[in-house]
Amino acid sequence: LGDLLTRYTRMKVVAVEDGMHISPNWVYIIPPDRDMAVLGGRLHLMAPEAPRGQRHPINFFFRSLAQDQRDRAIGIVLSGTGTDGTLGLRSIKGEGGTVLVEEPGTAKYDGMPRSAIATGLVDFVLPAEKMPSQLMAFARQAFGSKARPVTAARTQAMGDVEKVLVLLRAQTGHDFSYYKNTTIIRRIERRMAVNQIERIDEYVRFIREHPSEADTLFKELLIGVTNFFRDPQAFAALREKVVKPIVENGSRQTPIRVWVPGCSTGEEAYSIAMLFRECMDDLGADRKVQIFATDIDPGAIEWARAAIYPESIAADVPPQTLRRFFRREGPTYEIDRSIRDMLVFAVQSVIKDPPFSKIDLISCRNLLIYLKAELQKSVLPLFHYALKEDGYLFLGSSETIGEFSDLFAELDRKWKIFHRVGEGTMRPRGLDAYLHGFLLSQDTGSIHMEDRTRSDRWMSLKELTGDILLKEYAPTCAIVNEKCEILYTHGQTGRYLELSPGEVNLSILKMARPELHLELTNVVRKSIAKRERTRVEGLRVKFGDAARIINITVQPVTEPPAMQGLTAVVIEDVGAAEIAQSPTPTLPATGDKGKIGVLEKELQSTKEYLQATIEQLETSNEELTSTNEELQSSNEELQSTNQELQTSKEELQSMNEELATVNSELETKIEALSKANDDMNNLMSSTRIAIIFLDINLCVQRFTPSVTEIINLIDADVGRPLEHIAHNLAYGGLVADAKRVLQDLVESEKEISANDGRWYLTKTRPYRTIDNVIDGVVMTFTEITEQKRVQERLRALLKVSEELQDSVIITDDNGIIEYVNPYFCEISGYTVEEAIGQSAGIIKSDKNDPRIFRDMWQVIKSGEIWRGDLFNRRKDGTPYLDRVTIWPILNKEGNITRFVGFQKCLDKNPDMDQEAGGNVGAPVTSAR
Repeated sequence: LGDLLTRYTRMKVVAVEDGMHISPNWVYIIPPDRDMAVLGGRLHLMAPEAPRGQRHPINFFFRSLAQDQRDRAIGIVLSGTGTDGTLGLRSIKGEGGTVLVEEPGTAKYDGMPRSAIATGLVDFVLPAEKMPSQLMAFARQAFGSKARPVTAARTQAMGDVEKVLVLLRAQTGHDFSYYKNTTIIRRIERRMAVNQIERIDEYVRFIREHPSEADTLFKELLIGVTNFFRDPQAFAALREKVVKPIVENGSRQTPIRVWVPGCSTGEEAYSIAMLFRECMDDLGADRKVQIFATDIDPGAIEWARAAIYPESIAADVPPQTLRRFFRREGPTYEIDRSIRDMLVFAVQSVIKDPPFSKIDLISCRNLLIYLKAELQKSVLPLFHYALKEDGYLFLGSSETIGEFSDLFAELDRKWKIFHRVGEGTMRPRGLDAYLHGFLLSQDTGSIHMEDRTRSDRWMSLKELTGDILLKEYAPTCAIVNEKCEILYTHGQTGRYLELSPGEVNLSILKMARPELHLELTNVVRKSIAKRERTRVEGLRVKFGDAARIINITVQPVTEPPAMQGLTAVVIEDVGAAEIAQSPTPTLPATGDKGKIGVLEKELQSTKEYLQATIEQLETSNEELTSTNEELQSSNEELQSTNQELQTSKEELQSMNEELATVNSELETKIEALSKANDDMNNLMSSTRIAIIFLDINLCVQRFTPSVTEIINLIDADVGRPLEHIAHNLAYGGLVADAKRVLQDLVESEKEISANDGRWYLTKTRPYRTIDNVIDGVVMTFTEITEQKRVQERLRALLKVSEELQDSVIITDDNGIIEYVNPYFCEISGYTVEEAIGQSAGIIKSDKNDPRIFRDMWQVIKSGEIWRGDLFNRRKDGTPYLDRVTIWPILNKEGNITRFVGFQKCLDKNPDMDQEAGGNVGAPVTSAR
């Protein structure tokens, strides 16, 4: 890979060595069979824990990069198959980093890009060629020499940050003002860099013009670092100290209830479910488990409900757990139904929505670290209220219970596991504290929470005093929500509120006594509609034979922010009704006048109630009209959708036809492939050449039947290393030769003898795929026993020829000289080097009759020996007369492979033409 990349860049390209320092403008390549991490500007290598095929080195490095560089980390996912990198980029985004992904349409393999994009966490989706300019522009803005846009002038910019939060609340319905400023500012600055915006006020305008940006910022603020069994030691402690006691000690009829607020995409909730299932199976306990997993991000909840995760989770989930609770579906894992049935996922805000109750375990890891201290002080008592008396709280490693040591006892300091203690609930620190502040400040008409910054001793005395006043002297009070449903009551509410017959309804308007119903409905609705303090006095309520004067005060709650939206209804008993102190009967006119005043007051109240009812009816009519218009619009949209569905149906039918055609083509190709495979099997079986195919690890992949005579192979040996298999060769270097060929990519050829005396020509060459990829080794064994015997005979013949006073020439079947003896060189004048490789025709003289050569060829091609006299020519051109004997050399198939010629010089005098007479060129004898 280094050699390939060097051709395309001027940067230095190196393979990483352990501890190597990172320098600018260098390209670092991870070595094979290693995981790589970054720490303090250095790259560190380690042996992977997962087996080959299950490793995810990109996730490993991305997580390391996120932990080391935090919001400065940038991860880029390019073309590739599978899902490696998906979980790693979630870690980068969780630390506030940036992610770029190649456009799937431009990627050769779109598996990794599509898996990354499906998370919804990607900042840029671009073709590869457009990434450099975007990356450099982002880096200049985010990490340039100038100060960051918000932190540079925080005093002036914080007002604009609050405007961003206002727009975010209007768009999403969630208030992030109680999140830590550093987190919010860091994420806002990152979004400004992504959108190439330099000033915070420009970003405010950008959100107004692009509402989708608010949704993106909302998701980025909620991104957390999560994975299955995060901190395995923490989950091990949770199993032993919490899960096991809950399963052992509880009643089988009582379900186990678990709450996981801020569950994100569900990994933590599913991990806890698996712990409970494993523990119940180990203990043989059959308990019903209900796990409530909540988050304010609907997208994360939908992801969690789907229960489908990328294959790279195998790096986090123990192998036995993966096999037991997950089902492999292509490049993803799906959680088993037995685990999914234990969980209920819901969109819920732990800040403003009602909590669950009677909970055995609350697991809230790494949520509190994003909240300000004042909001943490509201959430922790809420957790205390939600837990059973013997419930447990499981926090993140960086979180603490702070000042609430009176509510939670430490069970495991290192892994932040707490046990609920104390008899109180969240109410003394929540609603009762609110009532205390409200009832003691009626003279100002405002509501305050107590100053929580004072010492614990001062707070305890103040709360004690408030409790005494509330119990002995405070009037009756009820806290209601926007639907007028009662959330909390104080005092003797039974005198004024009672359950109506039939289905239980906790609306304060439905529960009010008949004498109070009219006025209470009027004043409550007026206060909720206008969000202002409203009061009505002098109401008379009859209790048996007596009557009492009642005053009602309705006050919206403005502080703390966690209780905004609630309304306090205070009912004061002023004293006995005036009828008990009416004048004597001697003044009937005065009595009549009092009755008239009462009636006029009731009439005025009735008019106000009627007017409020009419306004409410008009509002309802307007809402119904608007709803009707929306329904008509929805009907039109449904009709349009129906038409689109019809079109989609036609497209699906067309696609189905295309798929049928493709299926038919595939069947044809499969048949052709089967035929080709049959042909290949027949070829391998019928060929007499011994061939063995080895993979890249030198394990047997395929072999021909002939090779079994040389190497002791059976069909069951496929997949076994070659070095584990015995052979019949007197040679032990087969494996070494194969390794050398794989390393050097150069063909090897050797003559090897077998134990039975046979000889083989062994050729070892690289196995190349159609894409020119080296994928193993091919070894062929060709028997050359006969050739070796011929060679031995020739060597003996040549040894004799060295001593003969005759010229000896050996040529191949084409007449090319392979050997001459010294006497030939002495007679012809050619050296050995000059003769070898030349045609035997170099010594042929023109003085011979051409018919002689035709006769000669007819004899020797039939396998006969030819003898006769021929004129030859020396190197200097002078002729001489030889008596020639030519032997054809045949192989066992009867084919000529070589010629051996013996030439006896009859006279060295070149003028011996007459002495030769008619014998020149005549065959002396012929023999096989």
